[in-house]
Amino acid sequence: MRTHFFIAALFLFPSRGKAQLTLPKVFGDSMVLQRDIAIPVWGTSSTGSQVTGQLGTVHATAKTGKDGKWMLRFPRFTAGGPYTLTIAEQGKPGTAIVLKGILIGDVWVASGQSNMELEVQQAADARREIEKAGFPQIRLLKVEQDKKLTPQADIRAGKWKVCDSASVKSFSAVGYFFARKLHGDQHVPIGIIQSTWGGTPVEAWTSREMLLTSPITKAKTLSNDTLKFDREDFIKDSLSWVRIWDIVYNPQNNANKIFPAVEYNDADWTPIEMPRVLKDFGIGYYEGMVWLRKKISLPESFAGKALTINLGHPEMNYSLYVNGQEVCKNIWNSNATHAFTIPAGLVKSGENTIAIRVAMLWGGGGLNLPADDLYLTDGSSKISLAGKWLYKKDLETAFPKILNYQYYPTVLFNAMINPLIPYGIKGFIWYQGEANAPAAYDYRTLFPMLIKDWRQRWQQDNVPFLFVQLANFMKTKPLPGESEWAELREAQTMTLSLPNTGMACIIDIGEANDIHPKNKQEAGRRLALAANKLVYKQNLISSGPLYKSFQRQGNRIRINFTNTGAGLSTKDGKEVTGFAIAGNDHTFYWAKALIEGDHVIVSADSVPEPVAVRYAWADNPECNLVNSEKLPAVPFRTDTWKGITQK
Repeated sequence: MRTHFFIAALFLFPSRGKAQLTLPKVFGDSMVLQRDIAIPVWGTSSTGSQVTGQLGTVHATAKTGKDGKWMLRFPRFTAGGPYTLTIAEQGKPGTAIVLKGILIGDVWVASGQSNMELEVQQAADARREIEKAGFPQIRLLKVEQDKKLTPQADIRAGKWKVCDSASVKSFSAVGYFFARKLHGDQHVPIGIIQSTWGGTPVEAWTSREMLLTSPITKAKTLSNDTLKFDREDFIKDSLSWVRIWDIVYNPQNNANKIFPAVEYNDADWTPIEMPRVLKDFGIGYYEGMVWLRKKISLPESFAGKALTINLGHPEMNYSLYVNGQEVCKNIWNSNATHAFTIPAGLVKSGENTIAIRVAMLWGGGGLNLPADDLYLTDGSSKISLAGKWLYKKDLETAFPKILNYQYYPTVLFNAMINPLIPYGIKGFIWYQGEANAPAAYDYRTLFPMLIKDWRQRWQQDNVPFLFVQLANFMKTKPLPGESEWAELREAQTMTLSLPNTGMACIIDIGEANDIHPKNKQEAGRRLALAANKLVYKQNLISSGPLYKSFQRQGNRIRINFTNTGAGLSTKDGKEVTGFAIAGNDHTFYWAKALIEGDHVIVSADSVPEPVAVRYAWADNPECNLVNSEKLPAVPFRTDTWKGITQK
């Protein structure tokens, strides 16, 4: 009865203006509001009008300012629900906004680039995960991608959804698996707000004001001032991507009939040794369609048999042809593996022609896997496909020029983060860094800048900020060396010096030939471990061994760790791998490493007077040190020698 009288009373006051009562799209049916804080709800209305809200049985009021904005603050709620939220402007019958099915729990903002964006339906064991994704107390909001030159008050689009098999498919896999683990551990509703864009640098997610404080980003940020939001390039950029995907999915000018054909003359094509990434061969950073061809002689025993061809990972979008006929088409990792059956009718003894049409996007393209995994087989014997291939670009319609404005400083903060502020949250989860690896040294400054920026704007003190360290990726190198990705990981580890931060190390679950490792379940679980330890104050080991200090002991170096749990061991039960050691000449050699309790003793016959040790210091290191929780040791180095990304 009290509720009915309250709502009725809202409409008894005379109208004072024409402005419509609005709420930002971050508010909606089925949302989760943050428990244990003064809950902010805001919007716009007539200047000077009184706005009244009711959440459950609790009331709040606010007066609209001269700018047409108002802010309600509801008192602290404990976890629970569902509740109804009613917002109305006094004196304007029929203007009430009513949102239903609201839960009170913990809200996390999930942001970053493609590894946070990667969807549940693209992750490992996707079908099973989707089928069992019925969690009515987990709620998901996916912010539609947008870019703007000035801070926005509202997101372009987005709607809260109850987590089920339909809504979870296209949602962030890391975000979902993180939420599922937390919900199971904490037994409270969990809301995830996903704001992600693949391939983007940290600068795009940081505010203009913060970027202008650093000489690293000041000049480039000021260059945005020469742009205009309404210029045609913004529209052309969107239309260009439509055209690009049309080219990727539909071979141009009968290319699929001409270039895979057995009789096609490829004498002017360029030889290339496979496996490798095409850009590393000398093609450079190229975006467009590239064709690969290889002629291979098959024995009589293969004729008329269905064969299996293993291609590794050419790219996310490619087609395979054998003797002129299409065998498969892969679109955005639609195939769980990259092994395909060649129908028996296409196989003949003697010379056979294999052709691959591959979309080179974001610097990818090529047959990027160990040579032993590139082959044809009839089930009993293999024929290697490694070695000489031929390739040619510019055979089809060129991709239109892409301006990629989403890479520009601050544009994603303006459109996809600023509109969320100050929605009540428990914390942030972040997976990004690949785009900043070429300038990893600068990330030591830029990543903490973003964290400080967001915290200052949310005004929730040092709100927890949890992040995923870059996984292992690319070819494993035979000798110790330098690595941009190792330096980026180091910058991420250094960020742990900020208060209330946590890191999930996933140096053991990456994939050599895929920048998007599919085991997002474990990435989400490790983030949740960090949350359970840091935020929910559980007594547990949430991280792998973390380098603490070292002492030189003659021709050996002793490494001391924290987060060892009940002791150090190796993941596979074998000898410790991943350590390298150097003397004053800065030349590193693989080292012998012995575990002694919470310490590792490192030495090498080639280095009688060692001064520095590195562990897992590579793009894709072979490393196996873990603690008693089987969490991997965090990559590190004891030296401070100048890296390859330090200017």
